[in-house]
Amino acid sequence: MARRALTGAVALAAATFVMAPTNAQASPPGAKDVTAVLFEWDFASVAKECTSTLGPAGYGYVQVSPPAEHIQGGQWWTSYQPVSYKIAGRLGDRAAFQNMVNTCHAAGVKVVADAVVNHMSAGSGTGTGGSSYSKYAYPGLYSSYDFDDCTAQITNYQDRYNVQHCELVGLADLDTGEEYVRKTIAGYLNDLLSLGVDGFRVDAAKHIPAADLANIKSRLSNPSVYWKQEVIHGAGEAVQPTEYTGNGDVQEFRYAYDLKRVFNSENLAYLKNYGEGWGYLSSGSAGVFVDNHDTERNGSTLNYKDNATYTLANVFMLAWPYGAPDVNSGYEWSSADAGPPNGGRVNACWQDGWKCQHVWPEIRSMVAFRNATRGQAVTNWWDNGNDAIAFGRGSKGFVAVNHESGSLNRTYQTSLPAGTYCDVQGNRTVSVNGSGQFTATLGANTALALYAGKSAC
Repeated sequence: MARRALTGAVALAAATFVMAPTNAQASPPGAKDVTAVLFEWDFASVAKECTSTLGPAGYGYVQVSPPAEHIQGGQWWTSYQPVSYKIAGRLGDRAAFQNMVNTCHAAGVKVVADAVVNHMSAGSGTGTGGSSYSKYAYPGLYSSYDFDDCTAQITNYQDRYNVQHCELVGLADLDTGEEYVRKTIAGYLNDLLSLGVDGFRVDAAKHIPAADLANIKSRLSNPSVYWKQEVIHGAGEAVQPTEYTGNGDVQEFRYAYDLKRVFNSENLAYLKNYGEGWGYLSSGSAGVFVDNHDTERNGSTLNYKDNATYTLANVFMLAWPYGAPDVNSGYEWSSADAGPPNGGRVNACWQDGWKCQHVWPEIRSMVAFRNATRGQAVTNWWDNGNDAIAFGRGSKGFVAVNHESGSLNRTYQTSLPAGTYCDVQGNRTVSVNGSGQFTATLGANTALALYAGKSAC
C-alpha cells in the first residue's frame, strides 16, 4: 500500500508486489521473469488473456488484483480494503479464480496474487460477498483484540513504531506480532496456494515488521514461494527496503522514479550503470517497473499518458538486465479514484478504456527479447552523450534507443554472429556483417531490437 491521503470515509492502500524465494532472488524461478500486472482485470478476462496473449508472448507470470472480499464501491481502491478472506470480490468468485489459475497454468503462465494483509477496512457495512463488518470487528475472522493499539493515522516516517503499528490512511492495522493474526493470514495465503497460486505481491509490506512477514511466510505450505514486497524507499526513513530482502524480492521504487527524471529531463547516456551502480537493491532482490497503479496516478513515475516516452522506458526496462520486471497494464483514467471499466471485464483490448500496455507491440516484443538474452551481460555500450543509446546482451541481442527529437543514422558494433535479424521494434530485417556491425536509421523516439533466433519478421 502506498502512502496516499484520501478524502471521505474510505481510504486507499496501494498494492505491493511481493516476490521472494527463501534465498531471496529477484528473478522468479524458471527462464521467464517478466510479469504482466493486469490491474483490476476480472478473473475470467485474465484467463482468456493468458491463453491468447501472455503465454504466446513469453510472459512468465501474471499478477492479479486482490481476490479477497472487500468493501463495496466503484473506486479501484476498494479492492485494498478487505473485509474477509473469502474469494468474493468484484473481480470474481472462487470458481472463477480457480478456473483462471488452471487456464493460465495450461498456457505456461504462473499466477501471482496481490495480497492485502497489513490491514482491513476503514469503516463499516456489508462486503462484496455479503459479510457484515465494522472497522475493528470482522465476525468469524478478527475482533478488536487483533488490531494494533495505535489507532491514529501514520504521520511520522522517521518513527518505526508509527510506521508499523499505526494506521495507514485510516485503515484498521492488524497486529501481525500476534500468534492468532499470523496464523490467520497464513491460512488465507495457504488457501490461495491450494488453488495453485505461484506467488504473492505483499501490499504495504513496509508497514509490517520484516520479522512478522518472515514468520507468516514460514507457515506456508510452500515457504519458498515467489514473494514480492512493496517497500517504498524514503531517504532517512526508519524502515528501509533492505530489511526485507531476506524474505524475498522488494519493489525498487527508485528505479521507476529515476527513469521518469532521466527520460524527461536528463540524458539517457546516464543509464550506462543503471541499477546497483545507482545505489539500488541488488539485482537479485529487486522487482522493477516503469509504473504501477499507484505511481501512475500520483505522478511520481511515467504513465501511459507519456506516450512514446513511456513506451521507450518499458523497452529499456525489458532490455536491461537488472531486477525482475513488471509491465503495468491498466485502464484510462481522468479521476485517480476511478474503478475499472465494466467492473473489470475486458471484452477486447483498446476498447472501453482498457490500455493493455502488455500488448503494445513495442513492449510485447521485448518479452521474447528478454527471455532470449537471459543471463547475458551488457556489452558494446554506445551513447551520443545525450538521448541516444545502444547496447548488446552478449552474443544474444542488441538494442538501440533514440529519444532524440530527430532521426539517427549510424553503424553499430555488436557481439552478434553474422546473419539476418528481425528488428522486432521496426518490423524490418537487419543484416549483421562478419565483424558484428550493422547500419540502421532510427526515427525520433523509436527503438531497435535484435535477438538470436529471430531472423524473420
